[in-house]
Amino acid sequence: MPELPEVETTRRGIAPHLEGQRVSRVVVRERRLRWPIPEDLDVRLSGQRIVGVERRAKYLLINAEVGTLISHLGMSGNLRMVETGLPAAKHEHVDIELESGLSLRYTDPRRFGAMLWSQDPHNHALLLSLGPEPLTDLFDGERLFQMSRGRSMAIKPFIMDNAVVVGVGNIYATEALFAAGIDPRRAAGGISRARYLKLAIEIKRVLAAAIERGGTTLRDFIGGDGQPGYFQQELFAYGRGGEACKVCGTELRNVLLGQRASVFCPRCQR
Repeated sequence: MPELPEVETTRRGIAPHLEGQRVSRVVVRERRLRWPIPEDLDVRLSGQRIVGVERRAKYLLINAEVGTLISHLGMSGNLRMVETGLPAAKHEHVDIELESGLSLRYTDPRRFGAMLWSQDPHNHALLLSLGPEPLTDLFDGERLFQMSRGRSMAIKPFIMDNAVVVGVGNIYATEALFAAGIDPRRAAGGISRARYLKLAIEIKRVLAAAIERGGTTLRDFIGGDGQPGYFQQELFAYGRGGEACKVCGTELRNVLLGQRASVFCPRCQR
């Protein structure tokens, strides 16, 4: 599943081609996504100028002069720029055609993504209860420490909770916990303030590094410019269960936490 760095990479790839451009029409070949694409999307968006492209958690907000298109990539979706008129392949469900001659094309083999319209996106039900962005000053170790008090759930699903902080998905939670030396099975409420301060720093560092390298190439993810991400080459734990730890050589272990596979080093993480 595309995580925050992959979505931010997509935003950076498509924004220069969208911002300031006017939409000529919207072609919808398949409306049946996680929620149906609005029947009147073409009427609402055509003729409008795109004024900005934002990201909130894993949602992309394509802001027009009046209203916003809220897009989510789901499990395997992607948004990329193509020449208008390029024949659509299977699973290429939507084209937003621009007067520039380019189109924003949405591809989603599993159809778990979304394209919704909103006049007030930040108060939309999908975004209203989200926690702070991890790369802002609103998120820090003190917040993690205070919110974790009395919590018996494991630390890994705790930092993956979007009400705590958005966008820390399975890959980057695994990597940040490894870097902070914290066993992902530890109870969130039993971790000290000092260790949370370090963990928050590592979450920010890992996410920023992944964004800088274009995200992580997993299955069929590609960025908005059609290029894959390269952060996978730097993974220390995720997907490496049974392999030797790059730091100490100990065999990395696989466990199941919150119905998600997790990998950790029993020597480096405690």
